[in-house]
This record gives sequence, C-alpha cells and structure tokens, in this order.
Amino acid sequence: MERDEWLNRRLHGDGVVELQLGHAPENQLTQDFLRDFTLQIKELSVDPDVKSILLSSPFKDFSTGVAPDASAVGADLNAAFLALYACPKPVVIASVGLCSGAGMFFVLASDVRVAHARAGFEMTEVQLGSEYPIALMEIARASLDSNTQRRLMLTGQRLGPIAARNAQIIEVIADDLEDLHGYALKEARKLAALPAEAFARIKFELRAGTINRIEDLLDATLSQDQTTPRMAG
Repeated sequence: MERDEWLNRRLHGDGVVELQLGHAPENQLTQDFLRDFTLQIKELSVDPDVKSILLSSPFKDFSTGVAPDASAVGADLNAAFLALYACPKPVVIASVGLCSGAGMFFVLASDVRVAHARAGFEMTEVQLGSEYPIALMEIARASLDSNTQRRLMLTGQRLGPIAARNAQIIEVIADDLEDLHGYALKEARKLAALPAEAFARIKFELRAGTINRIEDLLDATLSQDQTTPRMAG
C-alpha cells in the first residue's frame, strides 16, 4: 500500500471524522507511519469542524506493534501517543483482532474503546527484552490499575475481550465486524454532540498531570542527551 494511503479520512457528518489506519498488513509501527499519524492527529485536534475522531483498521489485526525492522522509533512513539493522549477532541477506537505491544496504546490513549468479540490485547515488551518509551510508560501507569499492569506488562499475558472489559481496557464488545463499526460510530456521534469546549477542558484537567510529567521527562532526557559529551571516534 502506498504511503499516501496509510491514513485515510472518512467524514460521517455531525463533525465525526474516521481515521482509518491502513499500513498493511498489520499496522506495524515504523518511523514514517508514526510521524504521519502524529501529523494527522495534530491537524484534527485544531480543526474546528472536527467534533470527534473514530480510529479504525481494515485489517485482521488493529496493530501488532513496532515493525521488526524498525529502529530508533522511541522518539516517534512518544510523539505519536502523546499527541493522541492529549488530543482535545473525543477519540473512539474500533479495535479488531490483535492489539499488541506499542499498538496497545491506540486503545489506552483513546476515550471510548469498542472491540470485536475476537479481539486480543497484549503488551509483549517484557518478552522481547524491550523497555517502554517515556510517554507509553506514563500512559500505561495512568490508564491501567496495578493488577492489570502486572498481568499485561510484567508477564505479557494476552487478554480476550471479556477480560479486557473487566479490566476496563474496553467498554463495548461487538459480535461481528458490522456491529463493531456501527457501535463505534454511535459512540463517536454521542461524543460529538457534547459541548466541545467543556469536553476539551475537562479532558485536559483529567490528563494534565500525566501530560506534564511526560513533557518534563522528555525535556530532561533531551537536556541530558545534549550535555553528555561524545566519545571521540
């Protein structure tokens, strides 16, 4: 699939914009894809005609995380998921198939989460010997209770939709794909009808502590990198 088809917008009326993630075949995360996603979210965040955002995928799995051949994507993961988490517009996700690794943060950074009955959720970094970039760790810390952190992040367990709903990772389960999109679109329309300024203000106040902490940690890391002397080659 061509790069300009990675992220497609569909207008549903009433200010609802669907952003379909189309990086075939599994929405694996690469530097270019993450940067394009960040740009799209920032554009939608400031567009006065956008009242809510629906994230969807046409593939069997929503996102299976960072591509195996991707390198040095930590900064782009931070930028993409901080932009999504801080988006002032309501964000609904229609999660199909597997959300794995960093792909889980499309779910955790959204406001309303709808999932297919065969969806799966896992955070496999511990199994891969990887660590979480700053923004992802703080979003997980803010979004998951301690037992769910343990199950997902320390053991890499995969949760089905019922267990994920019990852990408050998702709210709505759809039995088929048609219902999945329909339920998610219904939720996006309900959120689009809310007073936009009040929603944005309350959402920011709820997430400000986490957002500020992420920004402070990123600034501190950048300052440290800039002051660390380089070894002569």
